Amino acid sequence: MGGCNLKTKHAALYVRVSSGEQNPAAQERALRDYIQRRGWKLQQIYRDQGVSGASSNRPALIELMKACRRGSVDVVVVWKFDRFARSLKQLMSGLEMCRALGIDFVSVTESIDTSLPSGELVFQMIGAVAQFERSLIGERVRSGLANARANGKALGRPPLRKLSRAEARQLRRERLQRHVPFRVLAKKFGVSVWTAHRLCTVRS
Repeated sequence: MGGCNLKTKHAALYVRVSSGEQNPAAQERALRDYIQRRGWKLQQIYRDQGVSGASSNRPALIELMKACRRGSVDVVVVWKFDRFARSLKQLMSGLEMCRALGIDFVSVTESIDTSLPSGELVFQMIGAVAQFERSLIGERVRSGLANARANGKALGRPPLRKLSRAEARQLRRERLQRHVPFRVLAKKFGVSVWTAHRLCTVRS
């Protein structure tokens, strides 16, 4: 009976150095050595050189994400988390996307490897933190709205302007007698379309 034919994982390496740092050669060597020890095949090296981690315009990272969504990558390998993400929120988003696509994630210097059994705990922790953050945000929003209502504050977008009774009557007259569209009336009188519609359904 023959043995199992396990698929060789395709690893994408992501390296980034900012303008004040050295070239990415040292990172690349360490990442190449790592995937060689694991028996993984190099899919591609994605390099963002001279780019700050705070920048949202990182061409190589964007291409890496596209490759992940195409299914070309089985595992993403980075030197450190801060090479990949500029914030905890971005890190969680990236790891959640990898998990959803069935892609493993490795941070070599931080000994995080989700391809190992113990690495699944990382995904679980990240998911729990993300859910906790969403719950806190939702709770703060609900608390803020409740507090605003309790203090008598009007919620939602304020009206563009308040019409006088004479203006409201003129608006209704143009709608009823000339069938002027609500959009045109709203623009003419400086109110929202919803307000123009409401004024035509109430009596002065």
